[in-house]
Amino acid sequence: MLIAYSSLASLPILRPKSADKFTRRSPPAKRELNVYASEIPAFLPKELGSIKDPFARKLASRIERMPVHLSSSNTSIMSSCVKPKEQPDKCPLVLLHGFDSSCLEWRYTLPMLEESGLETWAVDVLGWGFSDLEKLPSCSVASKRDHLYQFWKSYIKRPMTLVGPSLGAAVAIDFVVNYPEAVDKLILIDASVYAEGTGNLAKLPKLVAYAGVYLLRSLPLRLFATSLTFNGAAWDTCLEWAKIGRLHCLLPWWADATVDFMISGGYNVTANIKQVKKKTLIIWGEKDQIIDNRLAVRLHSELPNAIIRQIPDCGHIPHVEKPDAVSKLIKEFVRAESDIVVPRFIMS
Repeated sequence: MLIAYSSLASLPILRPKSADKFTRRSPPAKRELNVYASEIPAFLPKELGSIKDPFARKLASRIERMPVHLSSSNTSIMSSCVKPKEQPDKCPLVLLHGFDSSCLEWRYTLPMLEESGLETWAVDVLGWGFSDLEKLPSCSVASKRDHLYQFWKSYIKRPMTLVGPSLGAAVAIDFVVNYPEAVDKLILIDASVYAEGTGNLAKLPKLVAYAGVYLLRSLPLRLFATSLTFNGAAWDTCLEWAKIGRLHCLLPWWADATVDFMISGGYNVTANIKQVKKKTLIIWGEKDQIIDNRLAVRLHSELPNAIIRQIPDCGHIPHVEKPDAVSKLIKEFVRAESDIVVPRFIMS
């Protein structure tokens, strides 16, 4: 999670205005979804069995590993993703995730997008998520970009609407600048795009870097990060979401992959933002305590073809906290076919 990452490096963050992190707030409404242990892929961590959230279990049951050849290292990996139930002849929607996370971020919003008839993929960024990295490739920015391109080239094969939340927005911007032919539209959610890479973390001795990474995996730090990420989530909800958010950390290669990313320098896409010419939707949680809201305004001013919508009473990860609002905004943006003149700043 980005806030946990920022506890190890200097990133633009806002500290909470109140110490009352665990006010009562219910998670999104859930309908009955029964997923049996036998339906969970064997490659996922056994700790998934203790997760009660039916949406997380349901999406986990759909995670697959698909072969992707990495041209940057001339190796192949089994890459984790959630494939669409149907592949209509329309512009596909590809969901990325944030720093040190997985496709399970989309457990609430992805089903809503599918119910609307959108061809929706959720792809784990190389080095995070649930891919098989026993033969560890480089997890640098260039390798992550190559992995996403090779995945797109092998399975999606059409210009896509690429969705990047938090640090996933930096992944998306880096990708569209290098492979504009693969992207039709861009959606950035509470975007972390102004950090100067991993900063001093890139200079740490490996022993110290590994110590920091193991701290990043700890449940107390994840729980603290979760409490800041979401706007007034209840204690039991924070605990469940923190457990879901660290599942991928329990894979044996996670530490090596994360250290490799840290010492590679990370994402620094500030200079690339003005090069993005694609139609872009910026979604921002009004009460984001992780990324300064002023950076949303800056991003909007620097993207030449963007609109922005703000979600009230919402923190840093709207697609978990406010899936109805996010799915509605995404559906409207993806399906917009005419170049209607819209206000440069739109408040939802």
